[in-house]
Amino acid sequence: MQLKCCSYSILAAGKAIMTGDLPLHAFPDIVISPTGCAFTAPTPSSSIIMGEVVQMHFTTVDFVIFALLLVASAGIGLFYAFSGGRQRTTQEFLMADRSMSCLPVSLSLLATFQSAVAILGAPSEVYTFGTQYWFLGCSYFLGLLIPAHVFIPVFYRLRLSSAYEYLELRFNKTVRICGTVTFIFQMVIYMGVVLYAPALALNAVTGFDLWGAVLAMGLVCTLYTALGGLKAVIWTDVFQTVVMFAGQLAVIVVGASQAGGIGEVWRKAVNGSRIAGLDLNPDPLERHTFWTLGVGGVFLMLALYGVNQAQVQRYLSSRTEKEAVMSCYVVFPCQQIVLCLGCLMGLVMFARYGEDSPLDKGYVKTNDQMVLYFVMDVFRDLPGLPGLFVACLFSGALSTISSAFNSLATVTMEDLIKPHFPNMTESKATLLSKGLALAYGLVCLAMAYIASIMGSVLQAAFSIFGMVGGPLLGLFCLGMFFPWANPIGAVVGLVAGLAMAFWIGIGSFVMRMSPSTPVPPLNTTALPLFDNMTATIMTTLARATTAKPRPTGVEALYSLSYLWYSAHNSTTVVVVGLIVSFLTGPMKEKDLTPGTVFPVMGTLLFFLPERYREKLCCVTPLAQKPKEIDTQPYQMAKKDSNGAAYCKDDMLTEDKETESDIAQTEDEDLETLVALPSCDAPQFREMTL
Repeated sequence: MQLKCCSYSILAAGKAIMTGDLPLHAFPDIVISPTGCAFTAPTPSSSIIMGEVVQMHFTTVDFVIFALLLVASAGIGLFYAFSGGRQRTTQEFLMADRSMSCLPVSLSLLATFQSAVAILGAPSEVYTFGTQYWFLGCSYFLGLLIPAHVFIPVFYRLRLSSAYEYLELRFNKTVRICGTVTFIFQMVIYMGVVLYAPALALNAVTGFDLWGAVLAMGLVCTLYTALGGLKAVIWTDVFQTVVMFAGQLAVIVVGASQAGGIGEVWRKAVNGSRIAGLDLNPDPLERHTFWTLGVGGVFLMLALYGVNQAQVQRYLSSRTEKEAVMSCYVVFPCQQIVLCLGCLMGLVMFARYGEDSPLDKGYVKTNDQMVLYFVMDVFRDLPGLPGLFVACLFSGALSTISSAFNSLATVTMEDLIKPHFPNMTESKATLLSKGLALAYGLVCLAMAYIASIMGSVLQAAFSIFGMVGGPLLGLFCLGMFFPWANPIGAVVGLVAGLAMAFWIGIGSFVMRMSPSTPVPPLNTTALPLFDNMTATIMTTLARATTAKPRPTGVEALYSLSYLWYSAHNSTTVVVVGLIVSFLTGPMKEKDLTPGTVFPVMGTLLFFLPERYREKLCCVTPLAQKPKEIDTQPYQMAKKDSNGAAYCKDDMLTEDKETESDIAQTEDEDLETLVALPSCDAPQFREMTL
């Protein structure tokens, strides 16, 4: 017998195991399949009969709606390729000329966050375990408030293009390269999975051509990202966000109506014990409690919205710092709406199927196919609406992938290429940036193919994405909040954080694979926002089979709730980085680049005399808000050979001189510029690192 590891068959499996009809030793091996996790076992005396997989099919109207999504997305890219500045400069192509307003930026932030796998995963989570997951919304408040008032002011006032430029300003070039390479590794692996996973689910439920969907999405996404730049990515995100809202809302309205109304949906959820109360259990090994969701989730949000290049790039494309901060505030209620829609869809699914799900009947094979089956079932007599939901699903994939392409092209250009070719012309730099976006699109398709032939890559990729995010957060926090942290401490801290993350992740995986080791309450290293929830489902089976004693020692570490992973790994980076910094000689006040440290330590240590705070580098103020600038290139803050920071600008020349006079004045007053840094209103940018 082969029992698929999915939430809906587990309920029956758990009962069979506990009553003795299905012995626990019937599950000796665990195999990861391309669509999730499967238990392969000998046929027991009383097996669970799985029916044939039921396939539903699209109508012509559904195909037309799906095609319109792709055409509209490509059309937006072409529009920005042949309008405005026609993407002729790196500032326009990579940073949208820093001219974006609050609303499109906030909707783009939301679309990047809301991946296709999240659209499939959140309803499945709520259907299986109830509404405890809904408390994740509590983490959104601090998860967006801190980036708005800490990370955005620092990044925006330094006038960065890549978040990792900050690491060179704060530490040195080595730390910058380490951060960049870590980010590229994280995103390249993730891109193919987020493209392949929803296409696979769609293929299984509807028979929709698998590689046709993958190629159509991959090529269209590559086209509008490579041609239209960040403006096209942001505005297609806006369009795709509207499609996502419409698709999810249509499913909830029609599904609730067929179930007897939203009141009946809620009543059935209450009777089925799917409405969860406030769980204040402080145990970090518990998968979902208020503390893991509301506090551990804050670190997860900070890793996504605070230091992730895809999101930082959108902040930096805003016209002003105020608009960038407002985009964080606007995205907060939008995120709550998205979370509510996902959870309500899960409750509507439960109201329709109850405990007797199509997965128990074998109509679908895995839980990620469950949501699509539900949609096709609800809309079976309403042609066009299944196509709308699939457009919603693939809008999530397109927005996430296009953001990845653009952010990868930016960090590769700014961090790995420009420093080695400082005299590259603007036209060549722009052409190369477009080529990088195109190249990453082809890499994405290649990763999707690898995911198709190596099933375990799916869960491994999601796990790697989660494991890498925490250490990167820790690296930025180390530099931003602890002035005495030095470059050696930063590198050693990052390596220690990554080593800890992979040690726990791989150790937990090996522990689960070992048949001789009791299975602890499982918590995957993958983020729930991106995971296909396979590990979540395994938790239910583990708990349904038999009560296990609380893990201790290393086993407890392996059993840590996934929502604490980001906090644990980022803390490791900070602690190790500080220890190494003190052992190798902490940074001094004169070595710090002005504006790279957020003065939180000075506020917390207000009770110390000023001379002690000076020794701890806790008196460096945050850079002043820059004046509103136009869209001309500018000069970013940077270090000279002595470690002092300076910006070339024309503020010292207050009278209206000719360009030649300005250039001559800058040459003559170079020493003055170094001695008196002025980064408040940079207006020229020529990257010389």
